[in-house]
Amino acid sequence: LEIKTMEIDGVHRDYLNIQYAGTSSVYIPLTQFKLVRKYAGREGFEPKLSNLNSHDWDKTKKRIKERVNELADRLFQLYTERAKIAGYSFDKDDEFQKSFESEFPYELTKDQAKAVEDIKKDMESSSAMDRLLCGDVGFGKTEVAFRAIFKAIESGKQAAILCPTTLLARQHYELACERFRNYGVNIAVISRLVPEKKQKEYIEKIKNGEIHLVIGTHRLLSKDFSFKDLGLLVVDEEQRFGVEQKESIKELKSNIDVLSLSATPIPRTLQLSLIGVRPVSQIVTPPNNRNTIQTYVAPFSSEVARELMERELSRKGQVFYIHNVVSTISQKAQSIQRQIPSARIGVIHGKMDRDDIENVMNSFYQGDIDILVATSIIENGIDIPNANLIIIEDADRFGLAQLYQIKGRVGRGDRVAYAYLFYRDAKIINRTAQKRLKTIQDFAELGSGFKIAQRDLMIRGAGDILGPEQAGFIDSIGLDLYLKMLNEVIEEKKTGIPHETPKPVKMLQLDAYIPGEYASNEDKIQLYQEIENAKNVNDLKDIKKKVRDIYGKIPNEVQLLFKKRRIDILLSGEEFDDVSEYESAIEIKLSKKFSEINGIGNCLFESLQSYLDKIQVTYMQKVLRLRLKKEGNWILDFEIIVEVISTIYKKLSKNDNINI
Repeated sequence: LEIKTMEIDGVHRDYLNIQYAGTSSVYIPLTQFKLVRKYAGREGFEPKLSNLNSHDWDKTKKRIKERVNELADRLFQLYTERAKIAGYSFDKDDEFQKSFESEFPYELTKDQAKAVEDIKKDMESSSAMDRLLCGDVGFGKTEVAFRAIFKAIESGKQAAILCPTTLLARQHYELACERFRNYGVNIAVISRLVPEKKQKEYIEKIKNGEIHLVIGTHRLLSKDFSFKDLGLLVVDEEQRFGVEQKESIKELKSNIDVLSLSATPIPRTLQLSLIGVRPVSQIVTPPNNRNTIQTYVAPFSSEVARELMERELSRKGQVFYIHNVVSTISQKAQSIQRQIPSARIGVIHGKMDRDDIENVMNSFYQGDIDILVATSIIENGIDIPNANLIIIEDADRFGLAQLYQIKGRVGRGDRVAYAYLFYRDAKIINRTAQKRLKTIQDFAELGSGFKIAQRDLMIRGAGDILGPEQAGFIDSIGLDLYLKMLNEVIEEKKTGIPHETPKPVKMLQLDAYIPGEYASNEDKIQLYQEIENAKNVNDLKDIKKKVRDIYGKIPNEVQLLFKKRRIDILLSGEEFDDVSEYESAIEIKLSKKFSEINGIGNCLFESLQSYLDKIQVTYMQKVLRLRLKKEGNWILDFEIIVEVISTIYKKLSKNDNINI
């Protein structure tokens, strides 16, 4: 219902007020926020609230966990079977590889470099690679793929790039010819635009190994098509292929290395990557010369649209105009022609013949069309560097990931690009559509395709991403908790270690909270989450620095929050067993393993000499306990004592000498 700062027993804390069925409600301290999961199910589905005093919720979770186990078994089998497939171990980088990479005119971004490193590691291993590479349109996925392709060819294997459209195949071909020109790499493109005679010639050369790199559409999946020694398959925008084609891809990639490229992965693909069934590399850093697309959401006005188009044409640019209704698209094109008589206008939509669509796209690509009036069919990853304005009518009717893909059609050159998301003013937009449009604005910065896909999952709900049988379970407990369960079960199956319920975090009587004047309620949730998600002391330092940069000088209450989390991280070590807080003291119970280390009592005694007037050490039932008086700045004393114990244990575990 709300976030509320309350003072209880003289201590301020932020609480999340959660209401159950009836009038019962619970206040959860925001430091325990990770125990609360946001509900996201199918659009319009209303979950049933549980009664606070019944066991219904536990029963529901238990029932679903059993079914999740079955699904995890299937997914894990898929994962282990794939991991067992013996792949080809490609050669380590040689001088030619280094020379090829040095010819790239730009410096790789940090994300690109990491992706290249991950892919090479996969390729050099003895298992077959199946990696997903996510990155916004124009963020350099192709260069990463080219480096993998060069590695494959250098190791004596053939490589192939599979594309959903002939135009995309042509673009990759032109780029590849330019990029590989100094290395004697023979490249062929196979698509309907290539004459039949030429295709036959290529097919023969591919079969006998004369062609090193093949770029093509689903034609590569035909039965008459065979490679002499295919080692790497790059699949561009895998989600664009039909079910039948995907089955053929599966057959083709049974024992070769596969790299799939995607700008905005569809939820199912994302799902499999998030739960670790498929490794994923992300490129979220934009290239240095890319500008963020200026994005505006506004009620529709034909006058404003005309003015925007005229302005773009006057700077010799091209325009995408999205009108997603096939029955009226021709009238829309005629209306624009009347408004701007000098403009050369083209039309494409999904009901046109495939060849006609590609011919129009080709004309647009070559600059023979100024304004392309299209349905959402243009969301496929084509690159028109001169198109820097996109106008989208009825933007509220599009899915989020789809809207993001369409918007990505512009801004591919070095000019600033503009996206106008129009909605009908007279219409009342539903809440989900409002969220979509707001998200597009929120994530206007470059590199947010992956974030968009994640947010899209939350807004659209799960649908039947993991099969229709699972959809009902997701409705019952929400996608977030469902994924958490799935993650835990898969992890258990991978490691053989049962999932442990996290130890409850000790609250400690501290005035540790985020004052309202320092951060808004919306920001508070994210801040608490970030602080609680810090896995180690270094993570926490980075978060603290980031918070200081964004929100300014950190007040004492927030400093205490960081201090408290630091203590929690240290206390999670196996040297500690429990902590008990009393009105006038705080007691640390050390683990039996630690307490029984030879000479540990003397070691602690010497290390904590300056605290001897404040602490009392006892040894009962082979366990050491330290009791600290709560006086003065006791929390600082407590933090230091915990850190000293942690340091001693680490050093003793490594058999290091301890410098007291």
